[in-house]
Amino acid sequence: MTLVPSVVDEIDLPEAQRRIEAILKEFLHAKALEATAHGMPPLAASALSDFLHAGGKRLRPMLCVLGWHAAGGAADPPPAVLQVAAALEMFHAFCLIHDDVMDASDTRRGRPTVHRALAGHYAHSRTRQHAARLGDAAAILTGDLALCWSDELIHTAGLNAGRLTRILAVLHVMRTEAMYGQYLDITTTGTPSTDLDRALAITRYKTAKYTVERPLHLGALLAGADDNLLTALTDYALPLGEAFQLRDDLLGVFGDPSVTGKSRLDDLREGKHTALVAIALRDATPHQAEVLRRLLGRPDLTEDDAASIRDIFTATRARAQVEDLISQRRENAFRLLDTPTVITPCVLPHLRHLANATTRRTV
Repeated sequence: MTLVPSVVDEIDLPEAQRRIEAILKEFLHAKALEATAHGMPPLAASALSDFLHAGGKRLRPMLCVLGWHAAGGAADPPPAVLQVAAALEMFHAFCLIHDDVMDASDTRRGRPTVHRALAGHYAHSRTRQHAARLGDAAAILTGDLALCWSDELIHTAGLNAGRLTRILAVLHVMRTEAMYGQYLDITTTGTPSTDLDRALAITRYKTAKYTVERPLHLGALLAGADDNLLTALTDYALPLGEAFQLRDDLLGVFGDPSVTGKSRLDDLREGKHTALVAIALRDATPHQAEVLRRLLGRPDLTEDDAASIRDIFTATRARAQVEDLISQRRENAFRLLDTPTVITPCVLPHLRHLANATTRRTV
């Protein structure tokens, strides 16, 4: 199921996506040329470009465009709106690159993660350990560049002072929320517990706000949205964003790596504190709980160990209960769309499509 439907009521999301891709490609090409001209290593820009164009749903840029339309923006979004949308994808790249370093992940989108790819680049001239450390450090710096360049895209979009001030306020909040969500994630990783509220808080701040709510807000503000519209978008966005992350948690354990493009051992080896784990520990028998606590977080976890954990997730109905949580949140999002709302009507079919696509996805 595609996340970008065809033209609906003159809203052409595929064309918007094409233009956003062109902005990112041209921007990073210019950065690589600039690095070479100044004697700087062009590898960082090329590694970031390779990462950005290796795939990805482009969910955040598309939601920014939909936010623009939700507030009555013109059918053809101006370049400034699309450049802000592109900046969100650049910020997302920063988050993913750093996240993969922190999680020591080997693959993303079916390819080596940035730190693994950079380690491979230096492997011929360094020891394996040195190359690995250098890959981590270079990836952190590449992620830092993505963060800086996301800001540059915002400030060079040609927004007037009033619009820029309004969206910067939301961007500052979005970035802070994402960092705190990540902080909550890393400080609970390795110590899974029955605390479902904590797991859902991580879901909200690490993903729901910066993936769905804030991109919608940013696009809407660019079209002059008022507080009533922002509230309506939040009522749609937060349950959908939480469902998106809950689906991601299931795919991280039960998904097919050939489809998802990433290992289904990583979250288990790290001992991620997810709703799936919290519910399983809460409802497990003493023996099942002992097995979970012994295996979750083991860096040497085997496929057989992982199969034992999955069996417990199924036997305790933790997997089924997470599916129920996803369904409840999807229905909450639909409920907002099915009642009278201040959201521009032509956007509603797109928001319904996204609610289905993001919560029923297999990647």
